Amino acid sequence: MAKHSKTIPARGLRVADQIQRDLAEILASGLKDPRIGMITITEVQITPDYAHAKVFFTMFKDDKESVKNTIAGLAAASGFIRNQLGKRLHIHTLPMLHFVHDTSTSRGMEMSLLIDQANATRAADAEPDAKPEADSE
Repeated sequence: MAKHSKTIPARGLRVADQIQRDLAEILASGLKDPRIGMITITEVQITPDYAHAKVFFTMFKDDKESVKNTIAGLAAASGFIRNQLGKRLHIHTLPMLHFVHDTSTSRGMEMSLLIDQANATRAADAEPDAKPEADSE
C-alpha cells in the first residue's frame, strides 16, 4: 500500500485536469440556464479523498451582480452537472462541486495598469533631465 502513496498526488492532478476538461464541455453545450453565460473554468482543486472539488471560473462580465447570478445558476444546476460528469468520469467517488469566482485575471489586469502608470510617471520624470548639451567647445 505504501508503494502507491507516492502516485496519489499525481493521480489527483490528472483527475482534476480531467474534471476541468469535462466541466468545460458540459457547461458549453449542456446547460441552458440564462444566468450562466460564457464562463471559463480556470482551475479545479480536488481533495485527496475526491469528496470535494473547488471549481474556479472567470467571466467576461465581472460585475458583482453577474457573478452572483452565475454562482446561483451553477448552484442550481450542480446536480445536473454532477450527473453529466458522472457519466464521463469513471472514479469511485464523484466529488461535490463548489464553484468559486476566480478574480486573479481582473487583479492581474489592475496590477498591470498600475505598473504601466508607474512606468509612464517614471518616464515623464526622466525626460527633462535627458536633454543632451550642444557642442560646448
